[in-house]
Amino acid sequence: MTGDPDPDADELAADAAEVLAVTLDGRADGARLDRALAEAAPQLSRARIQALIAQGAVRRGDGAPVLRGSEAAAAGEVYEIWVPAPVAATPGPQALPLTVLFEDAHLIVVDKPAGMAAHPAPGTPDGTLVNALLHHCGASLSGIGGVARPGIVHRLDKDTSGVMVAAKTDAAHQGLSRLFAAHDIARVYLALTRGAPQPASGTVTTRIGRHPADRKKMAVLRAGGREAVTHYAVDRSFAGGLASRVRCTLETGRTHQIRVHLAHKGAPVLGDAVYGASPPAAPVRAALAASGLARQALHAAVLGFVHPVTGERLRFETPLPPDMAALESALGAV
Repeated sequence: MTGDPDPDADELAADAAEVLAVTLDGRADGARLDRALAEAAPQLSRARIQALIAQGAVRRGDGAPVLRGSEAAAAGEVYEIWVPAPVAATPGPQALPLTVLFEDAHLIVVDKPAGMAAHPAPGTPDGTLVNALLHHCGASLSGIGGVARPGIVHRLDKDTSGVMVAAKTDAAHQGLSRLFAAHDIARVYLALTRGAPQPASGTVTTRIGRHPADRKKMAVLRAGGREAVTHYAVDRSFAGGLASRVRCTLETGRTHQIRVHLAHKGAPVLGDAVYGASPPAAPVRAALAASGLARQALHAAVLGFVHPVTGERLRFETPLPPDMAALESALGAV
């Protein structure tokens, strides 16, 4: 049928920040079109391609919009992908202190302080790492899923300090997500604990899910939940074994995993109001008071991974923050 031009074409042209011309090669023949286009334009995820198809922003060479991502691709076909400029993220940028360990065009690595949530949530509408990154990165965010926002692929609890990575582009977001899903990331945490896990080194393998009686907590479950694996080793003991510094290496990354596993081993993280159970011995309580620690004594000390875009092998290590260092010093003096 001929006649009226596509009514959305002018809007697409006005909104497009970039128009990608894609020619499918022989490998694409017969594959799903959304998958073939995502492979031909790796800067866009398959989900992003699907969203653009739904918006009428993927066009054949003759200008006709693609209607379904599930249709079969054909080798030699030419498509135009009209990529709109990223829309503003819902969280607003805030000029918050930020310790940047590494940054390039694709991703940023920071040392998150305790007390800063990773992203806005009920009860924490701002003051988060996302707000800080929106301000710091500004125009260098090319958009995650078409939105000008950093891609948070892993989280630290609000009151856990340490190294975090965030994506600035779709390609980095996809790559980091694959690395975390495959557990192909080096993650080491330092915890100051009540007592010490027994034996002094080992591996905790359990299933972790929501606590059956308290939905705000996680718990070790006999059935259900998801497998969680933590390798641990006691680095140092204090006060005759009343407290310890424990090095934990994550194989999986479940919610509150280290806090739950150390409590399960009878050595909860000091200062942990959720999983701490009974109070520590008097000398440890005195050390806690002297240090001024007001959160769980848990720090993400090491993060290592292969850069998802450049292939560079990266490793970042940060020392204990002042409050945990003060507690360790106070424990050493007991």
